[in-house]
Amino acid sequence: MDSVFDRRETTDKIIGNSAYNLIIGLTLLWGFAVNWFMVAHIPVDSIRSIDPIIFFIGYFASCFFGIYLFNSSDKPIVSFIGYNFVVVPFGLIINLVVSQYDPDLVLEAIKMTGMVTFVMMLLGTMYPAFFNKIAGGLTIALLCVIIVELIQIFIFKKHYGIMDWIVALIFCGYIGYDWARANAIPKTVDNAIDSAAALYMDIINLFLRILRILGRR
Repeated sequence: MDSVFDRRETTDKIIGNSAYNLIIGLTLLWGFAVNWFMVAHIPVDSIRSIDPIIFFIGYFASCFFGIYLFNSSDKPIVSFIGYNFVVVPFGLIINLVVSQYDPDLVLEAIKMTGMVTFVMMLLGTMYPAFFNKIAGGLTIALLCVIIVELIQIFIFKKHYGIMDWIVALIFCGYIGYDWARANAIPKTVDNAIDSAAALYMDIINLFLRILRILGRR
């Protein structure tokens, strides 16, 4: 299945830069609003009561199905539905994580994530060639980090704080990279939604790592 960012031609209507960026922004805000609603209204104990195996099977199944939908469809409504299949399971994870921290710390992490995201998008606009060059390195680094963290969790039963910094830096790179790619494909409503979905996952992963880093202070 081709990535949305591999699209170079389209028969859909091309929209202006402002409309394109606005749709990306509104789609991101929708995902964040859904996550906020879930944190505010879904009791953490009800999530913890779910069998872990069932929870993670459902989590990955929903995420991969959502990714499949917005990558394979050129219809905005289908892509938006796929986006929500990613947003909801992410919201459950966010709910579990933020419940462990003081609300003021969570707010600080949100502000910091917003500032970092803005800077990386700006850099992605200014230096798209640079981010395209480091894309392969980002992927290799992320795969290595996943393997190392799994070894830490299941073998050493310990998590090292330096890994959060490394993952945060990796997702900073991904935000710049995905933003640069979003502006290199045909500017259609569907591509705007699909680009927002990719950026949403980058931003949420960055937020969770920043929250852990701040929480250790």
